[in-house]
Amino acid sequence: MKISIVTAVFNRARTIADALRSVETQSYQNIEHIIQDGGSRDGTLEIIRQFGTSPAQLVSEPDDGIYDAINKGISRASGDIIGLMHSDDFFADDLVLERVAEAFRDPEVDGVYGDLDYVSARNTDKIVRRWRSGPYHPDLLKRGWMPPHPTLYLRREVFDRWGLYDTSMRIAADYEAMLRYLAKGDIRLAYIPEVLVKMRVGGESNRSLSRILQKSREDYTALRRYGVGGMGTLMAKNFSKLEQFLPRKGIPK
Repeated sequence: MKISIVTAVFNRARTIADALRSVETQSYQNIEHIIQDGGSRDGTLEIIRQFGTSPAQLVSEPDDGIYDAINKGISRASGDIIGLMHSDDFFADDLVLERVAEAFRDPEVDGVYGDLDYVSARNTDKIVRRWRSGPYHPDLLKRGWMPPHPTLYLRREVFDRWGLYDTSMRIAADYEAMLRYLAKGDIRLAYIPEVLVKMRVGGESNRSLSRILQKSREDYTALRRYGVGGMGTLMAKNFSKLEQFLPRKGIPK
């Protein structure tokens, strides 16, 4: 099966090479890497082209934010399976997509996800938070559970049937989409109990208090939209992140 990886990027000359290299070195061969650039002016495009990126892979044009760029990239993708590689992230090892493809060999599986490590932006060998998501059950949604979005891979049919990202949400469109697919679409997920992606800390949703508040408002809107829960679920979702900072026995900091 063909796996499409979509990268939305804008002015990320400092990190884009790590993201591109981690896709390029995957052992799984049937990969399509779609890059949707928002018109970078800091040298990002030059770095992308140094990787031998073809014109069919790369489009650089203005967009209406990251989710609009992701939607454009997904619309251009031709794979059976579609996942994301954010421009600040990279795969945990070269076998990630092998494991993803193996999980999708079960025809009953609509989506696959795994675990995620947050790493220091200055030293990517230093783990700051560990997101161990565990197996999925629909009841978990009301407790604020969700899979780590950067590790989530979906069959093309999920997007075709249940739609792309809601660009009216500026920060939490990923959470809204996952609730739509899981609560409304009742898709079936398979869990890979391994770290698939490493993400640099300092994401868009946590850059200021105003953005944290905006994200909470958007999360709450998504919860109410799909009848998953309300303020209690939102609080549980936020408090569940605290355990990600706790050291785990047998795992070095």
